[in-house]
Amino acid sequence: MSETFKVVPFVAAIDHKKGTTQDVATQLQTIITKYTEQGYQYVSVENVTTWTHPNTGCFGIGAVPGHTSFNQMVIFKK
Repeated sequence: MSETFKVVPFVAAIDHKKGTTQDVATQLQTIITKYTEQGYQYVSVENVTTWTHPNTGCFGIGAVPGHTSFNQMVIFKK
């Protein structure tokens, strides 16, 4: 029997006026609990780096430079 993996994006939201790292931990715990209740086993949190190509626009109007972004993914297996 082969394992099934599920990859779930994770973006923590913090209110900088009153948020703490505990808020991030609680949000992550909520995702882990949700998927373990569905029979998945938590594996890890991984960072995925992506490159978005620039958009040259029309004759340079509306041009947007390329950029790198970083995303966190929560990995589960069943």
